[in-house]
Amino acid sequence: MTDAVQHSAAAAFRYRNFRLFQAARFLMVVGLEMQSVAVGWQIYEITRRPLDLGLVGLAQFLPGLLLFLLGGHVADRFDRRNVLLFCCTGFALCSLSLLAITLRGLHGVAPIYVVLVGMGLVRVFNGPAGQAFAPLLVPAEVFPNAAALGSSIFTAATILGPMIGGALYALRGTPVVVYLSAVAGLCASIVLMAAIRIRGVQQLSRGRDWKTVVAGFHYVRHNKLILGTTTLDLFAVLLGGAVALLPVFAREVLHAGPGALGLLRASPGLGAASMALVIAYFPLRRRVGVKMLCCVAAFGAATIAFGLSTHLYLSMFALLMAGAADMVSMIVRSTVVQLATPDEMRGRVSAVNVLFIGASNEFGQFESGITAQWMGAVPAVIAGGVGTLLVVGLWSWFFPALRHVDRLTQESLAIAAEQNLTDV
Repeated sequence: MTDAVQHSAAAAFRYRNFRLFQAARFLMVVGLEMQSVAVGWQIYEITRRPLDLGLVGLAQFLPGLLLFLLGGHVADRFDRRNVLLFCCTGFALCSLSLLAITLRGLHGVAPIYVVLVGMGLVRVFNGPAGQAFAPLLVPAEVFPNAAALGSSIFTAATILGPMIGGALYALRGTPVVVYLSAVAGLCASIVLMAAIRIRGVQQLSRGRDWKTVVAGFHYVRHNKLILGTTTLDLFAVLLGGAVALLPVFAREVLHAGPGALGLLRASPGLGAASMALVIAYFPLRRRVGVKMLCCVAAFGAATIAFGLSTHLYLSMFALLMAGAADMVSMIVRSTVVQLATPDEMRGRVSAVNVLFIGASNEFGQFESGITAQWMGAVPAVIAGGVGTLLVVGLWSWFFPALRHVDRLTQESLAIAAEQNLTDV
């Protein structure tokens, strides 16, 4: 491959499997994001308690907490495309279940939580398989470009999904059409995923004992660069995330309806997609670690600004900036985890990464619900943003490897990891 092609902003799109995978993931995420808006508004309409919104995240996080090692083991032991096909089917069945229980008439939230636990179970296997599958779609030298493009496509889906879901809910006054649309999108993603044909050979793990299952956890624990990168995102988003409380802000602070909720949910994705496109055309070439730390700090500052805002457009702008800052961390983290891990261990290492992401997102929603129930939604969000700023300072001190990452290449990551050992 020539240098001009390799460094093209759309280099990864030259590969058919990458296009199919991204199209399938786009439709899946759009469907799930539409659905998340409907679930949040539906639950808050019934109970009017922030804690119940936090339980949405907890229900989806618990299966991952209990079974993340199994999810990684499955991704390394079996064909990852087949695992992803089963996961797409599982998500579609969960969406169909939400549609069915809503059509029958819903007077309590317990059935919704049961379905959300099922979705969390599917995520146990989808996350590790999807992350470990991505490097098989393009050559290694194109993977940083694929990571940036994949992130932009993912965040485009997180923009459109909530906007469509919120608009449909507002127009029809019911989540039925939202769930029906989600089912259609997920069925289409199954067809696209089935069309992928991998020519390369996936390096399957042959071990079956307990040591093999937990190998990914030990690998992350001893690789300070991966550990620092993943835990930075874990605690920053765990403390600074405000997504779970958006129905409260939309109704109680901004005095708006489900349409505004959709716009708020879409705003972080819009910022993230914009940043991903910028990085695709202008890659992170030097001092990547320092830039990541600065952007995580910017995420915390934007979260504080959102908590202080009482105007819809200002709130949307704060969330947009938070999404843009978080995208830099997301791209760096995903690239570090994949390039610094052998292929035969990528599923298990990705499972640990997915657990951390789930802890920051889903368990973070639970944390937000509890703190909002205790101190109020606005103080909870502001305190979380301050906590994120403190995490950045601590992690830059405890994990010097983060500061020493210069380029997103295997050679540069190895040098940064060695530097961490020297500093310690």
